[in-house]
Amino acid sequence: MKLFDVTAWEDYHSLYFTWEQEYEVGKSYTGGAPRSPIPSLRRETFIKWGPEWGYGVVRALNPVTGEKVWDYKMTDVSDAGILTTGSDLLFSGNREGYFFALDAKTGKELWKRYLGLQVANSPITYTTDGQQYLTVSAGHALFTFGLPRTAAPAGR
Repeated sequence: MKLFDVTAWEDYHSLYFTWEQEYEVGKSYTGGAPRSPIPSLRRETFIKWGPEWGYGVVRALNPVTGEKVWDYKMTDVSDAGILTTGSDLLFSGNREGYFFALDAKTGKELWKRYLGLQVANSPITYTTDGQQYLTVSAGHALFTFGLPRTAAPAGR
């Protein structure tokens, strides 16, 4: 059975601030906005990351029962998408700048590379002349990796 893979934030905190707002046709009407404690330079205050802020995971769920099958724990949360190939390789990244491959069945880390900047999108895979490639961006750079020729074509 194939699993349903998601990124999640555990023990993460967020605040929602409200304010008076007059409704105007065609304009965003939220009545407030979330303010998260994600580490950043904000209002001349540097917020440092610590365990008390929570952590990120790539989580595999059983699509029938919704039960958690495995977690791959990360220090930071992730905005990156997930790509899983037909050969059960799962690729994703995180805000710390790491791009990694997991065994999609077990969550075991198979490979990890530091790309230098946040990975905040989904990787893509494509085949040219019988060779499968994987491309992801980090910051303003693209990184392309060739997958072993023994890997099955992408798609899940």
